[in-house]
Amino acid sequence: MDRREIAALLAYIGRLDPRTIRVEGEARDQLAQWHDLLGDVPMVTPHGWDARVAARQHIRISPYPILPADIARPWESYRRDRLVRHTDPTPSVDPDDQAAWTAELAGTRRAVAAGSAQPAQYRAIAGGRSDPELQVRLRRVGSCIPPEARAALVPFRPARAAREAAVAQGQPDALDVRCEWCLAQAGEPCRRRRVGPDGGARGTAPRATPHPGRLDLAAARQAQETEQVQQPATA
Repeated sequence: MDRREIAALLAYIGRLDPRTIRVEGEARDQLAQWHDLLGDVPMVTPHGWDARVAARQHIRISPYPILPADIARPWESYRRDRLVRHTDPTPSVDPDDQAAWTAELAGTRRAVAAGSAQPAQYRAIAGGRSDPELQVRLRRVGSCIPPEARAALVPFRPARAAREAAVAQGQPDALDVRCEWCLAQAGEPCRRRRVGPDGGARGTAPRATPHPGRLDLAAARQAQETEQVQQPATA
Protein backbone atom coordinates (compact mmCIF):
# COMPACT_ATOMS: atom_id res chain seq x y z
CA MET A 1 0.00 0.00 0.00
CA ASP A 2 1.21 3.50 -0.75
CA ARG A 3 0.75 6.43 1.64
CA ARG A 4 -2.60 7.38 0.10
CA GLU A 5 -3.96 3.86 0.60
CA ILE A 6 -2.59 3.74 4.16
CA ALA A 7 -4.33 7.02 4.91
CA ALA A 8 -7.60 5.66 3.50
CA LEU A 9 -7.23 2.50 5.59
CA LEU A 10 -6.56 4.49 8.78
CA ALA A 11 -9.60 6.67 8.07
CA TYR A 12 -11.72 3.55 7.65
CA ILE A 13 -10.36 2.07 10.88
CA GLY A 14 -11.03 5.37 12.68
CA ARG A 15 -14.71 5.18 11.72
CA LEU A 16 -14.97 1.69 13.17
CA ASP A 17 -12.82 2.29 16.27
CA PRO A 18 -12.52 5.94 17.38
CA ARG A 19 -9.72 5.00 19.77
CA THR A 20 -7.31 4.90 16.82
CA ILE A 21 -7.95 8.52 15.76
CA ARG A 22 -4.90 10.75 16.29
CA VAL A 23 -4.39 14.49 16.34
CA GLU A 24 -2.65 16.11 13.36
CA GLY A 25 0.96 15.67 14.53
CA GLU A 26 0.43 12.13 15.78
CA ALA A 27 -1.48 11.25 12.62
CA ARG A 28 1.58 11.99 10.48
CA ASP A 29 3.76 9.77 12.65
CA GLN A 30 1.11 7.05 12.60
CA LEU A 31 0.87 7.25 8.81
CA ALA A 32 4.65 6.98 8.45
CA GLN A 33 4.80 4.04 10.86
CA TRP A 34 2.02 2.10 9.13
CA HIS A 35 3.52 2.80 5.72
CA ASP A 36 6.92 1.44 6.80
CA LEU A 37 5.35 -1.73 8.17
CA LEU A 38 2.65 -2.34 5.53
CA GLY A 39 4.25 -0.94 2.40
CA ASP A 40 4.50 -4.42 0.86
CA VAL A 41 0.92 -5.40 1.75
CA PRO A 42 -1.67 -4.57 -0.92
CA MET A 43 -4.94 -2.89 -0.09
CA VAL A 44 -6.92 -5.34 -2.22
CA THR A 45 -6.17 -8.14 -4.70
CA PRO A 46 -8.33 -9.63 -7.48
CA HIS A 47 -8.57 -12.94 -5.63
CA GLY A 48 -9.91 -12.59 -2.13
CA TRP A 49 -7.64 -10.28 -0.13
CA ASP A 50 -8.89 -6.98 1.28
CA ALA A 51 -7.03 -5.15 4.07
CA ARG A 52 -10.28 -3.49 5.19
CA VAL A 53 -11.85 -6.92 5.77
CA ALA A 54 -8.86 -7.93 7.94
CA ALA A 55 -9.14 -4.69 9.92
CA ARG A 56 -12.89 -5.06 10.39
CA GLN A 57 -12.47 -8.67 11.52
CA HIS A 58 -9.92 -7.67 14.16
CA ILE A 59 -12.03 -4.80 15.47
CA ARG A 60 -15.07 -7.06 15.59
CA ILE A 61 -13.51 -9.84 17.69
CA SER A 62 -10.67 -8.18 19.64
CA PRO A 63 -10.99 -5.70 22.52
CA TYR A 64 -7.51 -4.29 21.81
CA PRO A 65 -6.75 -1.39 19.43
CA ILE A 66 -5.60 -2.53 16.03
CA LEU A 67 -1.89 -2.60 15.16
CA PRO A 68 -0.09 -3.02 11.82
CA ALA A 69 0.67 -6.62 12.81
CA ASP A 70 -3.06 -7.32 12.85
CA ILE A 71 -3.10 -6.57 9.11
CA ALA A 72 0.25 -8.15 8.24
CA ARG A 73 -0.49 -11.45 10.00
CA PRO A 74 -3.63 -12.28 7.94
CA TRP A 75 -1.76 -11.21 4.80
CA GLU A 76 1.07 -13.67 5.48
CA SER A 77 -1.47 -16.42 6.12
CA TYR A 78 -3.17 -15.55 2.83
CA ARG A 79 0.14 -15.75 0.94
CA ARG A 80 1.15 -19.02 2.60
CA ASP A 81 -2.19 -20.68 1.87
CA ARG A 82 -2.02 -19.76 -1.81
CA LEU A 83 1.55 -20.99 -2.23
CA VAL A 84 0.70 -24.30 -0.52
CA ARG A 85 -2.11 -24.84 -3.06
CA HIS A 86 0.09 -23.87 -6.01
CA THR A 87 1.63 -26.72 -8.05
CA ASP A 88 4.06 -24.90 -10.40
CA PRO A 89 2.70 -25.47 -13.94
CA THR A 90 5.26 -26.25 -16.62
CA PRO A 91 6.73 -23.00 -18.00
CA SER A 92 6.07 -22.19 -21.64
CA VAL A 93 9.71 -21.28 -22.42
CA ASP A 94 12.43 -23.54 -23.78
CA PRO A 95 13.48 -25.92 -20.96
CA ASP A 96 17.09 -25.67 -22.14
CA ASP A 97 17.04 -21.96 -21.29
CA GLN A 98 17.59 -22.37 -17.55
CA ALA A 99 17.47 -18.64 -16.78
CA ALA A 100 14.15 -18.09 -18.56
CA TRP A 101 12.71 -21.29 -17.09
CA THR A 102 13.59 -20.25 -13.53
CA ALA A 103 12.43 -16.69 -14.11
CA GLU A 104 8.99 -17.81 -15.31
CA LEU A 105 8.59 -20.18 -12.37
CA ALA A 106 9.55 -17.46 -9.90
CA GLY A 107 7.32 -14.91 -11.61
CA THR A 108 4.34 -17.25 -11.46
CA ARG A 109 4.93 -17.90 -7.77
CA ARG A 110 5.20 -14.18 -7.03
CA ALA A 111 1.95 -13.51 -8.89
CA VAL A 112 0.17 -16.27 -6.96
CA ALA A 113 1.55 -15.08 -3.62
CA ALA A 114 0.61 -11.48 -4.38
CA GLY A 115 -2.96 -12.46 -5.19
CA SER A 116 -2.85 -11.33 -8.82
CA ALA A 117 -3.09 -14.90 -10.17
CA GLN A 118 -4.93 -17.99 -9.01
CA PRO A 119 -2.96 -21.04 -7.76
CA ALA A 120 -2.49 -23.72 -10.41
CA GLN A 121 -3.71 -27.02 -8.96
CA TYR A 122 -3.73 -30.58 -10.23
CA ARG A 123 -7.11 -31.86 -11.29
CA ALA A 124 -8.60 -34.10 -8.63
CA ILE A 125 -9.89 -37.58 -9.43
CA ALA A 126 -13.64 -37.15 -9.47
CA GLY A 127 -15.81 -39.71 -7.77
CA GLY A 128 -18.95 -38.76 -9.66
CA ARG A 129 -20.27 -39.71 -13.06
CA SER A 130 -17.79 -40.50 -15.80
CA ASP A 131 -17.72 -39.01 -19.27
CA PRO A 132 -20.54 -40.56 -21.38
CA GLU A 133 -18.34 -40.51 -24.49
CA LEU A 134 -15.69 -42.52 -22.63
CA GLN A 135 -18.27 -45.14 -21.63
CA VAL A 136 -19.43 -45.48 -25.23
CA ARG A 137 -15.84 -45.92 -26.42
CA LEU A 138 -15.10 -48.55 -23.76
CA ARG A 139 -18.20 -50.52 -24.72
CA ARG A 140 -17.11 -50.39 -28.36
CA VAL A 141 -13.53 -51.58 -27.80
CA GLY A 142 -14.46 -53.93 -24.93
CA SER A 143 -11.54 -52.93 -22.68
CA CYS A 144 -9.24 -50.02 -21.96
CA ILE A 145 -6.28 -52.37 -22.67
CA PRO A 146 -5.65 -52.92 -26.41
CA PRO A 147 -5.85 -56.57 -27.54
CA GLU A 148 -2.17 -56.57 -28.57
CA ALA A 149 -1.08 -55.39 -25.12
CA ARG A 150 -3.38 -57.91 -23.41
CA ALA A 151 -1.88 -60.75 -25.47
CA ALA A 152 1.64 -59.61 -24.62
CA LEU A 153 0.80 -59.66 -20.92
CA VAL A 154 -0.47 -63.25 -20.89
CA PRO A 155 2.90 -64.83 -19.87
CA PHE A 156 3.17 -62.42 -16.97
CA ARG A 157 -0.43 -62.78 -15.77
CA PRO A 158 -1.33 -66.46 -16.20
CA ALA A 159 -4.06 -66.43 -13.55
CA ARG A 160 -5.70 -63.37 -15.05
CA ALA A 161 -5.39 -64.80 -18.58
CA ALA A 162 -7.05 -68.08 -17.53
CA ARG A 163 -9.82 -66.17 -15.80
CA GLU A 164 -10.52 -64.00 -18.87
CA ALA A 165 -10.48 -67.04 -21.17
CA ALA A 166 -13.01 -68.87 -18.97
CA VAL A 167 -15.34 -65.88 -18.87
CA ALA A 168 -15.06 -65.44 -22.65
CA GLN A 169 -16.17 -69.07 -23.10
CA GLY A 170 -19.21 -68.56 -20.90
CA GLN A 171 -17.80 -70.49 -17.96
CA PRO A 172 -18.22 -69.23 -14.38
CA ASP A 173 -15.58 -66.92 -12.95
CA ALA A 174 -14.00 -68.98 -10.19
CA LEU A 175 -12.42 -65.91 -8.57
CA ASP A 176 -15.87 -64.55 -7.75
CA VAL A 177 -16.10 -66.96 -4.80
CA ARG A 178 -13.84 -67.86 -1.90
CA CYS A 179 -11.75 -71.00 -2.28
CA GLU A 180 -12.50 -73.51 0.49
CA TRP A 181 -9.24 -75.38 -0.11
CA CYS A 182 -6.52 -72.71 -0.06
CA LEU A 183 -8.73 -70.06 1.64
CA ALA A 184 -8.05 -67.50 -1.11
CA GLN A 185 -10.51 -64.63 -0.86
CA ALA A 186 -12.77 -63.56 -3.74
CA GLY A 187 -10.75 -61.77 -6.39
CA GLU A 188 -7.46 -63.44 -5.35
CA PRO A 189 -5.88 -66.37 -7.25
CA CYS A 190 -5.66 -69.79 -5.67
CA ARG A 191 -2.38 -70.86 -4.09
CA ARG A 192 -0.52 -74.15 -3.84
CA ARG A 193 -0.49 -75.35 -0.26
CA ARG A 194 2.46 -77.65 0.32
CA VAL A 195 1.95 -79.40 3.62
CA GLY A 196 4.94 -80.52 5.67
CA PRO A 197 5.28 -83.64 7.84
CA ASP A 198 4.02 -81.68 10.84
CA GLY A 199 0.85 -80.69 8.99
CA GLY A 200 1.89 -77.05 8.53
CA ALA A 201 1.93 -75.18 5.21
CA ARG A 202 5.39 -74.99 3.62
CA GLY A 203 4.54 -72.77 0.66
CA THR A 204 1.74 -70.74 -0.87
CA ALA A 205 2.80 -70.05 -4.47
CA PRO A 206 -0.04 -68.66 -6.65
CA ARG A 207 -1.67 -71.04 -9.14
CA ALA A 208 -2.41 -70.17 -12.77
CA THR A 209 -5.68 -72.09 -12.53
CA PRO A 210 -8.15 -72.24 -9.63
CA HIS A 211 -8.74 -75.39 -7.57
CA PRO A 212 -11.45 -77.72 -8.90
CA GLY A 213 -13.55 -77.24 -5.78
CA ARG A 214 -13.55 -73.48 -6.38
CA LEU A 215 -14.75 -74.03 -9.93
CA ASP A 216 -17.61 -76.17 -8.60
CA LEU A 217 -18.60 -73.45 -6.13
CA ALA A 218 -18.55 -70.80 -8.86
CA ALA A 219 -20.64 -73.01 -11.16
CA ALA A 220 -23.19 -73.62 -8.39
CA ARG A 221 -23.39 -69.91 -7.69
CA GLN A 222 -23.84 -69.11 -11.40
CA ALA A 223 -26.62 -71.69 -11.68
CA GLN A 224 -28.35 -70.27 -8.61
CA GLU A 225 -28.19 -66.73 -9.97
CA THR A 226 -29.53 -67.89 -13.34
CA GLU A 227 -32.42 -69.67 -11.64
CA GLN A 228 -33.26 -66.55 -9.62
CA VAL A 229 -33.33 -64.47 -12.81
CA GLN A 230 -35.55 -66.98 -14.64
CA GLN A 231 -38.10 -67.40 -11.87
CA PRO A 232 -39.57 -63.84 -12.08
CA ALA A 233 -39.68 -64.13 -15.87
CA THR A 234 -41.60 -67.42 -15.61
CA ALA A 235 -44.00 -66.00 -13.04
